[in-house]
Amino acid sequence: MDTRTPLPASQQPIAMSSRQNTSAAAGLRLLRTAIGAACYFVFYFVQQVAELFAPLLLIAGAAWAALPALVKTLTRTAASADPQAHDAIASVANAIPEELTLAGHVLTASGLICDGLVLMAVAAGGATLAMLVSRKL
Repeated sequence: MDTRTPLPASQQPIAMSSRQNTSAAAGLRLLRTAIGAACYFVFYFVQQVAELFAPLLLIAGAAWAALPALVKTLTRTAASADPQAHDAIASVANAIPEELTLAGHVLTASGLICDGLVLMAVAAGGATLAMLVSRKL
């Protein structure tokens, strides 16, 4: 025979609910950690991609913007030296496009520079958000 006295009915739900609250809190912490880790991954990934392409776009845009001025300078110096060289350099200067259309996107030198600067801002924002999320974890 069992000689233990059962708990009163009023105490049984409290004991069970405290266990349920503990497991629910642990589940919420796990969910919060998983969401934070996913956000951290996304922010850090965006930061890495932006840091990769920002300098490439800046350099390409600056080189494209400087190329016509450089060719014009060469044309002026070549004009006094040799008329045939002047004609060859002038044809090269005319061949440099002011804009390119690739897959429906219009690319310009100033557009590439602006895109590089925007990507630098995106990289800084991604680093800031990744740091904030990592502190919350």
